[in-house]
Amino acid sequence: MKVFCLRNLFLILIMLVIFSCKKTQEKATVAETGHINFLFTHNVDDQPLNTDTMMYINAAGNLYEVNQLMYFISDVKLYKSDGTIKVIDDWKNINYVDIDIPSTLTWNVYDSIPVGAYDSISFTFGINAEKNKSFMFVNHPESNMAWPDMLGGGYHYMMLNGKWQDSINQIENFNFHLGIGQLYKSNATNCVDSIYAYVQNYFNVSLPNSSFTITEGTTRNIEIIMNIDSWFKTPHIYNHNYWGGNIMQIQPAMQMIKENGYDVFSVGNIN
Repeated sequence: MKVFCLRNLFLILIMLVIFSCKKTQEKATVAETGHINFLFTHNVDDQPLNTDTMMYINAAGNLYEVNQLMYFISDVKLYKSDGTIKVIDDWKNINYVDIDIPSTLTWNVYDSIPVGAYDSISFTFGINAEKNKSFMFVNHPESNMAWPDMLGGGYHYMMLNGKWQDSINQIENFNFHLGIGQLYKSNATNCVDSIYAYVQNYFNVSLPNSSFTITEGTTRNIEIIMNIDSWFKTPHIYNHNYWGGNIMQIQPAMQMIKENGYDVFSVGNIN
């Protein structure tokens, strides 16, 4: 009987050791993570945007105002200092921002972010060709960003709507829109029958000075600032008087916007 009890006790001890080791191993395999939030703000140069007020002058000398601003960013990537890349895609990889809808100005990222030091952040402005498909958004407000199928389909990357004072001091509307461009067989850019190719105008943004660290169980708030005036001045001076109010069918204008967009964004506060 005594031998039997000792044997059982020995087996129990072995099982406890095995269970303890297993729990330790399981704990060791659980990655330490935190979270991030992106906060979107919009300036004209260094001042917060004031909408519906004719108070801004761009590099071409156009007096203008901004009435609406909506856009998509997608495929956000976080570059860790050890060379690994965290892609934001656990819950959603396309984010909509609208200055008239306060809830869209904060993106509480669902993904768990591994702890460590990150060197930089990048994202796609707009939606890439693989993902930018018509009717993938069925609800307001994203559905309002639809780009006409006859012009390439999918969705606008950006709608920046406002007014400017033209060369004869008349107030005109502008729809500074970016999306899929078209190439035409002739100069009749309003004739969709003459379209022979489409141009993808989305582009990659690498945010300068965007390094940050994540510690276990914490949430890092990262402010992303759009300088609206930069759309009109670097590297190309954009003139509303030259391009007019509607550019959805004018690829040279959209190409200029695309090339001006690389330095539109910066990082503000990280806390």
